[in-house]
Amino acid sequence: MDEMTRRQIILILDFGSQYTQLIARRVREAGVYCEILPYNTPLASLLAYQPKGLILSGGPSSVYDTDAPHLESDVITGIKCPILGICYGLQLIASYLGGEVKPSGNREYGHARLQIVADDSPLFLDIPSEIDVWLSHGDHLTNLPEGFRLTARTGGALNAMESLSRRIFGVQFHPEVAHTPLGAQILKNFLYRVCRVESDWSPSSVIREQIQKIKEQVGSKNVVCGLSGGVDSTVAAALVHQAIGLQQYCIFVDTGLLKEGEVALTGSLLKQYMKLNVIGAQAGEKFLKGLTGVIDPEAKRRTIGRIFIEVFEEKARRIGNVEFLVQGTLYPDVIESVSVRGPSAVIKSHHNVGGLPEKMNLKIIEPLRELFKDEVRIIGRELGVPEQILLRHPFPGPGMAVRIIGEVTHESLRMVRAADTIVEEEIRRDNLYDAVWQAFAVLLPVSTVGVMGDFRTYEQVIAVRAVTSVDGMTADWARLPHDTLSRISTRIVAEVRGINRVVYDISSKPPSTIEWE
Repeated sequence: MDEMTRRQIILILDFGSQYTQLIARRVREAGVYCEILPYNTPLASLLAYQPKGLILSGGPSSVYDTDAPHLESDVITGIKCPILGICYGLQLIASYLGGEVKPSGNREYGHARLQIVADDSPLFLDIPSEIDVWLSHGDHLTNLPEGFRLTARTGGALNAMESLSRRIFGVQFHPEVAHTPLGAQILKNFLYRVCRVESDWSPSSVIREQIQKIKEQVGSKNVVCGLSGGVDSTVAAALVHQAIGLQQYCIFVDTGLLKEGEVALTGSLLKQYMKLNVIGAQAGEKFLKGLTGVIDPEAKRRTIGRIFIEVFEEKARRIGNVEFLVQGTLYPDVIESVSVRGPSAVIKSHHNVGGLPEKMNLKIIEPLRELFKDEVRIIGRELGVPEQILLRHPFPGPGMAVRIIGEVTHESLRMVRAADTIVEEEIRRDNLYDAVWQAFAVLLPVSTVGVMGDFRTYEQVIAVRAVTSVDGMTADWARLPHDTLSRISTRIVAEVRGINRVVYDISSKPPSTIEWE
């Protein structure tokens, strides 16, 4: 990328840890730009970035497994910058350089007390002699490589090592997680004291870089943007608008699958408040007709994607002189497309406007592809995006179609929309909306027996889903107050015709996903 020649950069090699993105977030929070690359990236590719430091992530494998992910053989000796191995990364360094890694008698998982035994280690400067750390490993270091010294331990276990002459460091614990309270300081020590970087990056710097880049890229051509009203696409559109103004045409497709009142509210915010050049496309009946009889979740997504492309293409064709498509792709979208073991397994089709560039022969503009969601909100505020958009909960591209388990019909949409509105109203009433990542209703294809008055009913079930999260990569079910849940249930059964039972989803991600489909 062009920016890597202008910025100091830390590279992170991903060995499959669920915490890899957290490492990147902590580095960026320290004001240092970083990128995540696959574990098997060749040395020549790494050197092209001119990195100031290299971090090896944790991972679920054992270094002695035959199919364990390994570095290219010349990376450790050839990278010529400081290296920090975290958990599996430490074990990998140790095994490469002649140390010994063996299975632990018991898997070490959870809190532990770390004893610093080398208080002159640059990694632990200004850190107390004992700190709380978070462990998650089934193997442990039993013998240090030659030329390394022990810098910290937990109980009887070797937990950190370093070679100052080779500028190689390793920790068995996870400094990137919140459960290691002083972990951010340890990472800063690696960045500032070992790698000698300066704090020279912030999300707002992306605005200046991207405005200049977009101006040069677009010239006098027109640009189309698939606008959903969500955080990502709106901030992307606002950034492009800063660069080229009315050369950008934002196409807002009303799929008929949006939340109650969404079209009117979003249209008002985008047109009147943000002054974007918005073109509306009402296509609800077309989407519903295409979804008739479609039950399979993937088939739903493919159908919605196909119709979206048809509607979007028809509108874009009328504009003329269009060469570019704006997409709100974020950094997690980019790195999720690369698995540590090759092509990623498909959990579900991505809801971005897949297929448009190929079909319409458009060049892509992705001004947010270096950013995490919280960083996008930061620059959104600087660009004047309304808080009603920045703070709204994520909403799936296929809309209510994936919150209806079964066929999408006018009747099923009526029920799930009404229930969803009640969920949002009640959590807002208790000032819980900003405390949860997402909260919504799901219509289940299940009918149960109920009693209303003196009559027996046989009606459908609504599942309520509410989760807490930082970036949506992992999530825990939200412990909503019982009174809140009681009002949600009472109102849904009383106000939504066709529903006689409400259940609450208490599963986390992983193993579940946030959405049901």
